[in-house]
Amino acid sequence: MPPPAAREDTGPIEAGPRETGHREIGSDRIGGIVLSGGSAARIQGADKATLELAGATLLDHVLAALDTVEDVVVVGERVRTGRLVTFLREHPPLGGPAAGILAGLDGFSRAPALVVVLAVDMPLVTGATVRRLVQAAGDVDGVDGALLVDREGRRQYLCAAYRTAALRTAAPASEEQHGLSVRRLVRGLRLAEVVAVGGEAQDVDTWADLRSVRARLEE
Repeated sequence: MPPPAAREDTGPIEAGPRETGHREIGSDRIGGIVLSGGSAARIQGADKATLELAGATLLDHVLAALDTVEDVVVVGERVRTGRLVTFLREHPPLGGPAAGILAGLDGFSRAPALVVVLAVDMPLVTGATVRRLVQAAGDVDGVDGALLVDREGRRQYLCAAYRTAALRTAAPASEEQHGLSVRRLVRGLRLAEVVAVGGEAQDVDTWADLRSVRARLEE
């Protein structure tokens, strides 16, 4: 019997109890990619990575969620951080998040089996979020990763754990990566859905968003 065709991005694979096909992923085989090189047009081009919130930059908030991930690549301009990371840029710059993810894969000294992808503007993501994503990505054979889903059912492609091999297979030729959306990049991947808890799916696209997240942290 031929293997089933890859499912397009049309419906959920719910993360649930472990099944017989569960594949454990060792922590030494997990890498992290933080995307911080966007244009930030709605906040007048401000560098999101260095915006401060509750005494830490947005970048350091996101890096804290990856505290158990040893090898982390930040795709964006080099800035001061509270931990050791590798900085790089996609070429040409401002190629969009899919191009950033694919560039980030080349920044690891040893290719991870699974890569946790986070946007720099999601400061309410925590280590618990990352653990749930990693667990869901390893629960069932045939799953290529897991992503967060917000209360409205929107898939958060930049809060996800993807199989490195699946991303490599899905990647188009380099000249086609600039401007490619992540949704299109992963449309043929089988992705488990992890329901967001609290405000962890909230991002910072505007100054009003930043004030909202700050108020949430001060509650």
